[in-house]
Amino acid sequence: MKEGPDIALIGSLIGDPARANMLTALMGGQALTATELAAQAGVTLQTASSHLAKLEAGGLLTQRKQGRHRYYALSEDEVGLMLESLMGFAAGKGLTRSRPGPKDPALRKARVCYNHLAGDYGVRMLDSLIAARQIEMTDDDDLALTDAGRIRVESLGVDYAALKKSRRPICRTCLDWSERRSHLAGSLGEALLTLFIENGWAKREQNSRAILFTAAGEKAFLELFPR
Repeated sequence: MKEGPDIALIGSLIGDPARANMLTALMGGQALTATELAAQAGVTLQTASSHLAKLEAGGLLTQRKQGRHRYYALSEDEVGLMLESLMGFAAGKGLTRSRPGPKDPALRKARVCYNHLAGDYGVRMLDSLIAARQIEMTDDDDLALTDAGRIRVESLGVDYAALKKSRRPICRTCLDWSERRSHLAGSLGEALLTLFIENGWAKREQNSRAILFTAAGEKAFLELFPR
């Protein structure tokens, strides 16, 4: 390709198995150290540092220093969306390292996708909001919050004014790689997941992307977002 976006460079960065494992580990939305990412990739710390430098130079990662440690995270929402989309494409083509879909049923049910809810519950939430006409598809096949939707999310405790001030899209689709359908991303998707956790409805499973709902939280979620 002689001109235009350099997809070959991005492909080469993601295509290395060690770097792919590092990026996947960061899909949980948490910042990790080089040592933690080296363990995820199965490489030495020195090799991991080289990989991380390449990913940061390519704009896929960002780092921050806290005390003696440096923490790495995905640089922006678009990186997480790209990775989830690639996972969905690979799974749809049968290109999996095991059987299709997450091994752990908890991951298939509900998990964090960078900063928003994914899995069956993530898809259910978006479907329910669309069915209630609180989110609608736009002409360019993206999502928009309706007036009814704004009233609904504000009643739940979401600060819509703060979402509107953000430069990030309020609503956007993200292809769910286990469900092969879209779930809700954007600042609203992040705000709702944060709300579920702060309300005690759900919590993150340690060392996993799984989101575990309490019995009361699950009951409230299913009533709030009926099929």
